[in-house]
Amino acid sequence: MSATKDAKVVVVGAGFAGLAAAASLVQAGFQHVQILEANGRVGGRVHTSRPFSQNIIELGANWIHGQDGNPLFHLAKEHDLLVEGMLANKVMCSPHSVTPRDYFFTQDGKQLCTESVDRVCSLFSKLTSKAFESELEDRHRALSLGSYLDGAFAESPLAASEDGQKIFEWCKRSECTDEASSSLYEVSASQLGYYIALEGGFFNSLGPEGYQAILAVLLKRLPSGITLNNKAVKSIQWDLKEHLQGTESKGMSHPVRVICEHDEIYEADHVIVTVSLGVLKQHAGALFKPSLPKSKLDAIERLGFGTVDKIFLCFNERFWPEDCAGIQLVWDEGPEDKSVYTAQSDGEAWKETWYKKICGFDTVARHPTVLCGWITGREALHMETLQDSEVEDACVRLLRTFTGWSVPDVSQVLISRWGCDPRVLGSYTFIPHNVNGVKEHEALAAPLPFQRNIPESKPLQVLFAGEATHVNFYTTTHGAYLSGVREAQRLINHYSAKTISP
Repeated sequence: MSATKDAKVVVVGAGFAGLAAAASLVQAGFQHVQILEANGRVGGRVHTSRPFSQNIIELGANWIHGQDGNPLFHLAKEHDLLVEGMLANKVMCSPHSVTPRDYFFTQDGKQLCTESVDRVCSLFSKLTSKAFESELEDRHRALSLGSYLDGAFAESPLAASEDGQKIFEWCKRSECTDEASSSLYEVSASQLGYYIALEGGFFNSLGPEGYQAILAVLLKRLPSGITLNNKAVKSIQWDLKEHLQGTESKGMSHPVRVICEHDEIYEADHVIVTVSLGVLKQHAGALFKPSLPKSKLDAIERLGFGTVDKIFLCFNERFWPEDCAGIQLVWDEGPEDKSVYTAQSDGEAWKETWYKKICGFDTVARHPTVLCGWITGREALHMETLQDSEVEDACVRLLRTFTGWSVPDVSQVLISRWGCDPRVLGSYTFIPHNVNGVKEHEALAAPLPFQRNIPESKPLQVLFAGEATHVNFYTTTHGAYLSGVREAQRLINHYSAKTISP
């Protein structure tokens, strides 16, 4: 396997995709692997911090999506990173799954009865499950997720009640957070069927080190010095021998050149690109020389990439009841009401009521006096432009108005801003209405050059990994991890075939 030992591989990005790719290559015997990470830390959209105490806060990824067949769950279990007995407080649920311990309030301060909430939320769950399980009726398959849900809910007696409609709108706002979209009218209903939800539910019982502990396991599998932080890549030049002329190509032994922001150059036989879809959307045109093929540029444009942010409010003392796991906000109108959304889509009025996109405030594990608000889409992007104090004031005002409780001032606030983070520019992928997700995911994942077009070029020069390249597990950490393993295996298979060929 001397070819394997000699092959030079550069991995761009040290998130789960990049670390998984590098670890797989090193384990297979590749000896010249280098990871270039733009940030001063590894992890990408996993960001474990300790802003309030010695206990962790997850600014980014928070959930292990399923257990059966999830390599990250099994990795955490193998290394004793899971805390048994932490199955309360929504540990096995999605971020906005409703439990009997959620308190729902209307904007006039009325607390809704649990039975009314449960009926609507249960129906909403059944309706979305039909989409995820590819059980939509033919009349619904061409619709957006929002339009499908509106039509299906309208056929239920629950739609006739005032509270029922309001709770339904809350459910849609909550689902926007799961989909990373501004509105469910942007999301394809039928394409959800290609997403595979692993058995075992959402799992949030990582130990006191949080998601960072899983990253540490992968880092231990890598040789010292393999990861270089603060190495932002500004250009990836590929197929150089075909496109450079004369003296430029003389003495070149590698087909790919990776140039960092401070003009450091790394030559390679292969580069695995794991940057986010958000970065590709903004920089793909300038990042790759020659330009990416049209099919790949189209995929980058057509796939959706939304922003989901968290607002952590730390109080000096707890003001909510011990049995309360979340304070959920039910508005009289919008912003997920279709008439409201349509009317405001082309205007700026929604910026004045950006806070309506906050579904509610959930309690936070290991932090008895901290609440976390979730916000998504264009409202999240607008929130990111505001001062922390403005966001804090809006949140406290909401809590006081809806609950009528004596809500103290916030002692500390921490806000994620993934949308304006230049190294990410969003949170995760969704499939827009009228887009073929499978086709676009596969186009994004296809390695370059396409051998059918340039048969004389060295194969597998540029490979692509990351959650946006996974047909079935996009949006997830395990999707990112598996995509990195996939691209590493592509290279491993390539060199194995060269070794055994006559």
